[in-house]
Amino acid sequence: MEVRTCRQCKRLFNYLTGPNICQSCKEKLEEKFQEVKLYVEEHPTENITQVAAANDVTAKQIQHWIREERLAFSDKSGVGLDCESCGVMIRSGRLCQKCKDNLMGKLDDMYKKDDSIVAKKHREAARMRFIDK
Repeated sequence: MEVRTCRQCKRLFNYLTGPNICQSCKEKLEEKFQEVKLYVEEHPTENITQVAAANDVTAKQIQHWIREERLAFSDKSGVGLDCESCGVMIRSGRLCQKCKDNLMGKLDDMYKKDDSIVAKKHREAARMRFIDK
């Protein structure tokens, strides 16, 4: 275990994984998230800055929740983020569907190549060999 200073309250805590905040600050942040989520559901036409001001949260934190796909705004609000690959506007996450599909295709191709290499090595190892006398 590692001892770190909480980024928000500046107290020392035992760090395991995740963000650099203590457990009590994580719980407070989760409560804030639930408040923001309820507020967005009740006010579907508001944008990020209006939601941030009404709930005493930073716009950056709201964008972080959207990137994590924990929070999504309605189409009426006009809120969106840029795809990190191509720049098209998306409602949540990091990549648009086209870029996700492209990435998955590349990963599938990579695994197919690895499987063919393994199969070739297996065939070579399974061949019968003769010793010349």
